[in-house]
Amino acid sequence: MAEPKAAILAGGCFWCMVMPFDGKEGVLSIRSGYTGGTVENPTYPQVKAQTTGHVEAVKIEYDPDRISFSELLDVFWRQIDPTDDGGQFGDRGSSYRTAIFYFDEEQRQAAEASRAAMEASGKFAGPIVTPILPAAPFYEAEEYHQDYAKKEPEKYADDFAVKQRKAFLHELWDEA
Repeated sequence: MAEPKAAILAGGCFWCMVMPFDGKEGVLSIRSGYTGGTVENPTYPQVKAQTTGHVEAVKIEYDPDRISFSELLDVFWRQIDPTDDGGQFGDRGSSYRTAIFYFDEEQRQAAEASRAAMEASGKFAGPIVTPILPAAPFYEAEEYHQDYAKKEPEKYADDFAVKQRKAFLHELWDEA
């Protein structure tokens, strides 16, 4: 196995960003957390209050011999509305914005190429506003947020923002 690599992706509510990557060949772990802000060790209430500058994100550890960063990005784009800078679906505010965080030049280039391909695809009505940023410190979210969809499947399925996301993705990609 190659040396594991990390990817940090912000796609709105981190609960919704775990399941699409879970079980993918080469994905070793997925942790929900916060990144991109100015407060060390932020808490969920702080981030949700939009006062720390953090976004909710997932940190994915992966085996680059089995799945590439570009393949992870292909999954990522199919989970978000990259034209919405005000949050994602029912989750509104700066902590729910989308972003791709890169750890090295190879990831930055892959992210730029991926975003350009999405812009050229014609899938989206507006311009893509998802920024590509250098990786910032990642703080793991509280334990009750980890694997939330598995721990609380009924609450997860009933969440208004989850339902909005599923409807959007179904309409855009013909999948839920």
